[in-house]
Amino acid sequence: MSSIQSFQDLEVWKKSVDLAEAVYRASGCWPKEERFGLTQQLRRAAASIPANIAEGAERRGTREFLYFLGIAKGSLAETRTFLVLAERLNYLDATAFPDLQRQTEEISRMLSGLAKSLKAKLPDH
Repeated sequence: MSSIQSFQDLEVWKKSVDLAEAVYRASGCWPKEERFGLTQQLRRAAASIPANIAEGAERRGTREFLYFLGIAKGSLAETRTFLVLAERLNYLDATAFPDLQRQTEEISRMLSGLAKSLKAKLPDH
């Protein structure tokens, strides 16, 4: 991670922004009655992932970064849940759901890997 100058250099942050953008695009044509329901909840959860990665990266210590990665992981779980619900309600087309699920799985693995790497740098490890 020596080439990391900013949270914007983190691949997991970039992929999380891509996911949030894809979620916004996929949910743009959902029923109007969902505007303040599932659409808003999904969009907020998806946007929260890169936001928490960024906030954690800008904090002073490794433990704080780990804390915010945990929050990002929780937002990712929310996003995955809302995507399943949207798929069950037939709000997502047949190709969108598998692609979004693949993205969430990749981000989950990346968040876990980053957390593991950071934990290894803590003095008690």
